[in-house]
Amino acid sequence: MRTVFIDTVIESLATDPRVVMLTADISSWSFDEARERYPDRVINVGIREQAMVSMAGGLALTGFRPVVHTYTPFLVERPFEQIKISLGHQDVGAVLVSIGGSYDDLARGRTHQAPGDVALLDTLPGWTVHVPGHEDEVEALLKDALSGDGRVYLRLSDQVHSEAVPLSDEFTVLREGAAGVVVAIGPTLRQVLEATAGMDVTVLYASTIRPFDRSGLRHAVDSAAPNVVLVEPYLAGTSAHEVAEALADVPHRLRSHGVRRDREVRAYGTAADHDRLHGLDPASLAESITGFLR
Repeated sequence: MRTVFIDTVIESLATDPRVVMLTADISSWSFDEARERYPDRVINVGIREQAMVSMAGGLALTGFRPVVHTYTPFLVERPFEQIKISLGHQDVGAVLVSIGGSYDDLARGRTHQAPGDVALLDTLPGWTVHVPGHEDEVEALLKDALSGDGRVYLRLSDQVHSEAVPLSDEFTVLREGAAGVVVAIGPTLRQVLEATAGMDVTVLYASTIRPFDRSGLRHAVDSAAPNVVLVEPYLAGTSAHEVAEALADVPHRLRSHGVRRDREVRAYGTAADHDRLHGLDPASLAESITGFLR
């Protein structure tokens, strides 16, 4: 995903004079040649993430389309006040592109993990949030973001599923069943499909999660039992409020899966280890979903 992102931005710098690339050391070397070619539009600020976001707000106010990139916690958590004021309060747009997901770079420890990023952005209005699950989804999502002027968050990850799903602003129906509806967001799709193999459930997929496709979920629930399982690659229950709004007049049951809220996992290990600790591996999901539907 990261390679596709870099290649797409470099191409866009050559074709769209509005595009400005801002880095905070992370990945800055990938834009060295582009920086020589476009020194006013490829800017590395060093480890000054708050300043980087404020610069993006100023650039947007003057008509540029800033792309802002670093690890998830340094992009969303550390400069959150600047996101709130320099972008949101000023009502200007930028494209924030993160890497690291919730726990991709485990060797670097907790400083490089941010499972609460989407939940945090949910406290601010007007954000489009893309959570691609495959590298083939990245280019189209990024090009669409660059062509507009809104506030867009593109959450990249090393975790991917086996093949790209055609992009849509609505949920894509991958399976249909009667016992309930399982919603898989981005990189969780592989685990969800494996976990639900043989189950009589509808499986919905989304790589764009804000805006949330409330009508798509409502339609799926109208055709199945009102049992909803939400599987997200970040903080568990991040989209629970969206499910509640979509089904406000429908008695329903919801089970949310994601990064655990009840304790911090302090181990290193691998992403697969953390999936198991958080109950996001296929075996844990299958056990949970089976018990929930029963």
